[in-house]
Amino acid sequence: MNNKKINEPFNLPTLDDFFENTHGNYMGRIEKIELNKIKEFKNHPFKVKDDEQMEKLVESIKENGVLNPILVREVGDKTFEIISGHRRKRAVELANMQEIPCIVRKLTDDEAIVLMVDSNLQREEILPSEKAFAYKMKMEAMRRQGQRTDLTSAPLVEKLGANEKMKEETGESREQIRRYIRLTNLIPEILQMVDDKKIAFRPAVEISYLTEDEQNVLLDVMKYNENTPSLAQAIYLKKQSQQNTLTDETIEEVMEQEKPNQIEKIKINKNRFRNIIPKNVITEHEIEDFIFMCIQEHNKKQRQKEDISR
Repeated sequence: MNNKKINEPFNLPTLDDFFENTHGNYMGRIEKIELNKIKEFKNHPFKVKDDEQMEKLVESIKENGVLNPILVREVGDKTFEIISGHRRKRAVELANMQEIPCIVRKLTDDEAIVLMVDSNLQREEILPSEKAFAYKMKMEAMRRQGQRTDLTSAPLVEKLGANEKMKEETGESREQIRRYIRLTNLIPEILQMVDDKKIAFRPAVEISYLTEDEQNVLLDVMKYNENTPSLAQAIYLKKQSQQNTLTDETIEEVMEQEKPNQIEKIKINKNRFRNIIPKNVITEHEIEDFIFMCIQEHNKKQRQKEDISR
């Protein structure tokens, strides 16, 4: 019998682990369940992609079947919620199969959250956004569990705090866990930039302290300047926001400062062109596009002249 904890970091859970409950006993049953009776985990933070790896998994399942049952819990009359195995379930769907082998466990909402996060954190590649929401969900669940005495046999006073348990189970410091959870305060567009490695992790954490409106302004400025804030700039923006002194102009001024990751831009004095640019060309982007079109037309005429003179 294997009594290894299911949430031991970086080790895949065994079949026995899935059956072990918080008192060291074994619960659950294995059965085949129709896919239409299994619903997705609410607010599941891990993405399931129809990529090349999924194609390989589909082919494997077509040839060999589902070798490892997915983990579910019963949430209604013959209705189940998937805890672990979202990729396998998706592969079964793509393979046009109607049912999948499942381990059915009796779990509370918070137990299900903790087990869902722990089992998915075993993946080789995890996006920052996935860790962010997973850590947040688990932390909140563990804190709710800490307010109850019926979930473990140990007295409440002997339990480790949620922060300390998370530190032990993930192998990451409390500060790093806090940083990941802060990312959940980013607007989706900036969080996607973190996943795409277009913005560094630490500056993104500082940006998360800006209000939603301030983040939207910053996003527009980053797109226009084609750059992202350094850590020092992000800390400065955070400080200004917390002091309620951060303005759109301040964000623009900070992001216009030269730094290594900034693409060199041509600075244009708009006042010099105002009298000769059409009145319907108003915004900076419109002015930039108009000047670009004029230069293109000029270059075209120059090439035509050169061709004629040859």
